[in-house]
Amino acid sequence: MQNVLALMNRISRQFIRDKRTLALLIAAPILILTLVWVVFAAKTDEPKLAVVGDSKMGMVKQFTQHDFLHLLLKQAQSKLKKQEIDAYIEIKQPLSVHLEGSDPSTNQKALKKIQDTLGQTQNQGQQALSIHYLYGNKDMKMFDSFGPVLLGLFVFFFIFLLSGVSFLRERTTGTLERLMASPIKNVEIILGYLSGFGLFAMIQSIILTCYSIYVLQMHIEGSIFYVLLTIFILSLSALTLGMLLSTFARNELQIVQFIPIVIVPQIFFSGLFKLDNLPLWGQIIGQFTPLYYASDALKDIMIRGARFSDWWGDLALLLGFSLLFIILHMVTLKSYRKA
Repeated sequence: MQNVLALMNRISRQFIRDKRTLALLIAAPILILTLVWVVFAAKTDEPKLAVVGDSKMGMVKQFTQHDFLHLLLKQAQSKLKKQEIDAYIEIKQPLSVHLEGSDPSTNQKALKKIQDTLGQTQNQGQQALSIHYLYGNKDMKMFDSFGPVLLGLFVFFFIFLLSGVSFLRERTTGTLERLMASPIKNVEIILGYLSGFGLFAMIQSIILTCYSIYVLQMHIEGSIFYVLLTIFILSLSALTLGMLLSTFARNELQIVQFIPIVIVPQIFFSGLFKLDNLPLWGQIIGQFTPLYYASDALKDIMIRGARFSDWWGDLALLLGFSLLFIILHMVTLKSYRKA
């Protein structure tokens, strides 16, 4: 019994001395539970719908009484393309439903609400409606909708681990100390490591992207080159972030401890859940995460077939994150070299 108590005492002292582990043990679960609460306690997602037709028509009035916006045809087409509405119904023979189409679950909700408003059963509604998809088609699955988000998430997660653990190993084995003692500049050290890690990040990006598209048959409307470019820029963000945070870790366990703080919160803001339903502060936080912009770009390319001019802003912001992480890493290396 004395030996058991001695071991318990030693482990307790280790935890008390390791303030970071102790803080993460309490703070990380609280943070994640709070994010889960925010996401699942948000208001129920209702499709945003519109009706096009003469305002004097009885059917138009019927739809507007059920929260359908009344728009002109060009207004509805513009709002649908900008994803400001999920669908609009054009009053003509037969009734024409135009769905944005990128999210199968939203498509189903929109069709159900339209059919409920018409006061018809689903079968009657299907016969009476002419359905058109701006993006995708009726055969699109949930995997096709979430696939681009998951692709970006997995690339970011594994590249983050690769760079964090590998750069930490360079420190613990003394390789980085020898480099710091040489005349080589900090920026040259960072660019050298980025080039080395970046080669394997590029290989991983190509393999994962091609496997998802050609083996798993993930839906893609746009250019695969654009997908690869976005994935590679995202991997640069993960590389630079992993290298930066590794300077604050003393062992591999502490790199893993960053995952609940750095990776998990980004999952909630990556597009797996609609940010429109979150409180304003949650929507703002989401816009400070690399996965938010990567997922937005990948969905635009793979589901909506967007041109480069439609998503270059997301790419620029991803590069901005990488540049920010590089600058911060240079600052930490500078203080490390002085020490």
